[in-house]
Amino acid sequence: MGAGGRMSVAPPTKQQEVGVKGRVPCAKPPFTVGQIKKAIPPHCFQRSVLRSFSYVVYDLAIVTVLYLFASHLIPLIPSGPLRLVAWSLYWVMQGCVLTGVWVIAHECGHHAFSDYSWLDDTVGLILHSALLVPYFSWKYSHRRHHSNTGSMERDEVFVPKPKSQVAWFSKYLNNPPGRFLILFASLTVGWPLYLAFNVSGRKYDRFACHFDPYGPIYNDRERLQILVSDAGVLAVLWGLSRFAAVRGLAWVVCMYGVPLLIVNGFLVLITYLQHTHAALPHYDSSEWDWLRGALATVDRDYGILNKVFHHITDTHVAHHLFSTMPHYHAMEATKAIKPILGEYYHRDGTPVYKAMWREARECVYVEADDGSQDKGIFWYRNKF
Repeated sequence: MGAGGRMSVAPPTKQQEVGVKGRVPCAKPPFTVGQIKKAIPPHCFQRSVLRSFSYVVYDLAIVTVLYLFASHLIPLIPSGPLRLVAWSLYWVMQGCVLTGVWVIAHECGHHAFSDYSWLDDTVGLILHSALLVPYFSWKYSHRRHHSNTGSMERDEVFVPKPKSQVAWFSKYLNNPPGRFLILFASLTVGWPLYLAFNVSGRKYDRFACHFDPYGPIYNDRERLQILVSDAGVLAVLWGLSRFAAVRGLAWVVCMYGVPLLIVNGFLVLITYLQHTHAALPHYDSSEWDWLRGALATVDRDYGILNKVFHHITDTHVAHHLFSTMPHYHAMEATKAIKPILGEYYHRDGTPVYKAMWREARECVYVEADDGSQDKGIFWYRNKF
């Protein structure tokens, strides 16, 4: 998967970083995917087994050190506030590092880990199952998300609703307490609800579940692999039950359960903020095409966590354009494509906690602009 030569392009404009008040262009871009690819150094598309595994080893080594700290040192701290502080530090740090492990498994699902599909699937199945994620199930639904990003009809996750389709009670939650309740529920139970009941996902004509091999999300060729994913999750649950029988349920909750809740919260938050912004358009079938949909995403800045999360946060635009590119080349690729994309590149440096609240306030439903000829282009609104 190579690329060649660089292009002569106009310098970046001041609108490359788009605030919530502005809108990114929604017209067909004046460049092609091929032109974007040519701007990226060819080595950015090369996958290295050794380098990819180095990140697995690095993350798992930190996970092990944190586990040893929690299991051997925290019990030595006298009961009281200091022990609670120690547990809190462990939970947050372990949750962040395990989110990085999740991202590596996500790389495997995109065939960005190595040149060998069987190796990618083996590593991805092990890592995702350890985090109670059905690897193949999510791999296929996420692949369809990448194929249909920004489509009102076919995107798979965080698909916004037109005003006419929002729930009747939405207007009663369009206030600070309501927004807090929605965000809290999304960050705590949003991920398992998505896997089990397709909450916030694409609408299907019947019940959709990531654990159901005969559900509408999957085709006949994928059903056996869905069963393999289910078996992986069940094996980990069985192992956790054995640990609970020996060490106690409280031990499993403290060592594994709470960090996993943090991982799940970050997954929802990261995905939500990547695809939810008042500056981003969504398209129906009359306007949508793959490139415009892929560009309807935004890079965010999580500070030091960008590195912990292997830059899935601040290189998401490049990831949607070239999802088989390894994460360790994504920063260089992002820098290379910015001059090509110009105003079509979306980045928001707003602190994450502020952006989360702002997007929950501003991005309630979507509508086409009144009087606009572009009836197939939808923008976020929040007024009832």
